[in-house]
Amino acid sequence: MHSIGPYTFTETDARRTVGNFDDVWALYADGRDASVLEPLYPSLTGDLATDLDAVWAAWTAAGPALRAEGQMPAQAHGVVSQLSVSSGGVPKTPVDSVEVTWSGVVGDRQATRVHHGRPWQALCIWSNEAIETLQAQGHPIAPGLAGENITLRGLPWADVRAGVRLQIGSVVCEVSAFALPCAQNAAWFTDGEFRAMHHERGPLSRVYATVLEPGTVAVGDVATLEP
Repeated sequence: MHSIGPYTFTETDARRTVGNFDDVWALYADGRDASVLEPLYPSLTGDLATDLDAVWAAWTAAGPALRAEGQMPAQAHGVVSQLSVSSGGVPKTPVDSVEVTWSGVVGDRQATRVHHGRPWQALCIWSNEAIETLQAQGHPIAPGLAGENITLRGLPWADVRAGVRLQIGSVVCEVSAFALPCAQNAAWFTDGEFRAMHHERGPLSRVYATVLEPGTVAVGDVATLEP
């Protein structure tokens, strides 16, 4: 196991975090002044523990650096419309409130840890408006079916991307990456076209987030973009 502050990584978590670094880093830079991030890019050594520390330090610094240069969106407010948990896999079941720790929602579990469950994937968050867009395209998708923990209404979803912060209830988190769709969600899409919620199709993707301040969230709580 590897620990960085309150965050714990299994050996697999550590390897996949380092291995995914460039792809996630590109999400922070996309559409922004990438020169702000260049001084933060880590030099990797091949030693897993050392490289994990370097990668995590770079991620931790990227959002604040972009924010300091005025590259974050304007503050906006939405509301928590649904909270969802499961003992593994999809769909997730609606609940009225949740407790969120550094590792995610208490009582929620991923069926497989190969692609999920790292500290930067502690929360999976989605948009009612994105879901409604997909429904209008004929897909039988609904909140919780695709495995998000928190469904929000009212935020400008195109702005909810790597580096931005959200306060949801008393929880503060930072969006880390888009959640790539997988075949486990094929049942919720016409002709099994689960890639309809890929971020390359527009502002329709679920997002992952790192917990910065644990707390509680209830349905109806305010969600603030860039609090």
